[in-house]
Amino acid sequence: MKDLSNYRKSYEISSLLEQDIPTDPINLFHRWFHEVQDFGGVDEVNAMTVSTLGFDGFPKARVVLLKQYNEEGFVFYTNYQSEKGKAIAANPKVCLSFFWNSMERQVIIKGTALLLSAEQSDAYFYSRPLGSQLGAIVSPQSEIIPNRTVLETQLHDLEQQRNQEVQRPAHWGGYRVEPISVEFWQGRPNRLHDRIRYTIQADFSWSVDRLAP
Repeated sequence: MKDLSNYRKSYEISSLLEQDIPTDPINLFHRWFHEVQDFGGVDEVNAMTVSTLGFDGFPKARVVLLKQYNEEGFVFYTNYQSEKGKAIAANPKVCLSFFWNSMERQVIIKGTALLLSAEQSDAYFYSRPLGSQLGAIVSPQSEIIPNRTVLETQLHDLEQQRNQEVQRPAHWGGYRVEPISVEFWQGRPNRLHDRIRYTIQADFSWSVDRLAP
């Protein structure tokens, strides 16, 4: 067995104190997102892990890209017939997480995933490069396929149909995750990390708690 017990570091870049946090978690997320972006060291600041509960009873996590966020929630796009899409249809309670190692920060969001409108999904789909549009059409995401050649052949065939307008597949589009809790984790020395959790209230205000690390 590989012993990893000596893999450790001291987190000393920043802190998260009550006097520095806003009443709304979206404002703090916005601040952190841009601080991490400006600090550098992260190739895709908008990369996040989406966790769902599968039909087999196991949770499953995978990395996707955050495409929008505001007071209403966090938006990503996928194939509705994929494993994650089917899991969300059966149980829309999901968890999003961001880990920004360059600034020793993590954000964990619990919420409900809701389908975006067809108009919103269209707007994003047609903003993508043509290759990405065609890739979304030819890939039966999460399904078993015999080999890669199947995908490449279908993509090639679509590329030859230059005279036909590309249409967004009805099974491809976006979700907005409406948060019920947002936890901000800031690494600190001696494992006494800062953990601040926002929880939505009945009147749509946010309660704020400090959690022990």
